[in-house]
Amino acid sequence: MRILGIETSCDETAAAVVEDGRRALSDVVSTQIEIHRRWGGVVPELASRNHVVQVMPVVDEALSRAGVSPAALDGVAVTSGPGLVGALLVGVQAAKALALAWGKPLARVNHLEGHLVASFLAERPPEFPYLGLVVSGGHTSLYLAEAFGRYRCLGRTRDDAAGEAFDKGAKLLGLPYPGGVAIDRLAKDGDRAAVKFPRAVVKGADLDFSFSGLKTALLHHVKKHGVPRDGDLADLCASYQEAIVGALTQKLFRAARRLQLDRVVLSGGVAANSRLRAAVREKAAEYEGVEVFLPEIRHCTDNAAMIAVAGTHALERGEVQGPGLNADPAWRL
Repeated sequence: MRILGIETSCDETAAAVVEDGRRALSDVVSTQIEIHRRWGGVVPELASRNHVVQVMPVVDEALSRAGVSPAALDGVAVTSGPGLVGALLVGVQAAKALALAWGKPLARVNHLEGHLVASFLAERPPEFPYLGLVVSGGHTSLYLAEAFGRYRCLGRTRDDAAGEAFDKGAKLLGLPYPGGVAIDRLAKDGDRAAVKFPRAVVKGADLDFSFSGLKTALLHHVKKHGVPRDGDLADLCASYQEAIVGALTQKLFRAARRLQLDRVVLSGGVAANSRLRAAVREKAAEYEGVEVFLPEIRHCTDNAAMIAVAGTHALERGEVQGPGLNADPAWRL
């Protein structure tokens, strides 16, 4: 079963062909980092306009790299939410047109489900049930994944997402976009205990996250001490990063212990963070028998291969969409 996946939920225009929900025959991503760098973050209008320009060339390249003609496809899958409405609309309209022109079934995919199943593209995929943490610039959510298409939200951020905290923190420190990458790079040479940052406690929902207070604490630190240089900047980045990573890791394993699950899956753009990947492995080593599944770095950030994986199973369940499919920017998994 060969599925063409299309992803345009934010600032990456992506298309991929995936076979049997496991093997990526092609995986093409056109990034917009340089377009948005001068603004220090994603500008929705610019993202949408660039998707219009890139979506068909990216689809053509995905088919070409896979050596697959439209006739050999078994379906089309597209992200229809959540995300930026203008960006989503480009992918949805393109997918609807292609499915209609080629006479192929169309599946809609929730972007968060795509992240949760990205690990099935790895050589050793997880088995259900597992605990999945989705961490990105727009999302920080903890899910119990019971089967393809069956997910239960256990906790989510009350304010900023972890990736947003990284990017806004980097902007405060005068670091380039994308901020999470810059902080991760500097933090490798820093002291993680140099600055003590607060860890938010969400009353009544101990699996929910909150990062707005941490971001404010960094702002007050910079106002009081200024932006440090060299080693002191590395220390500040390492300490700030550790506060984010610590909150994510603590609640992930709290949920694993509570539900007695021995499989945890990390996903989303922040899952590419080197300290988070190491911290999750370190924590798992304390719990005998807990397995950690980490997607390849290229499948942590937004991509269409993960959308094709989820779309494969949606079509197998008979969840076929018609020409009325629309973008749903607030679609909750």
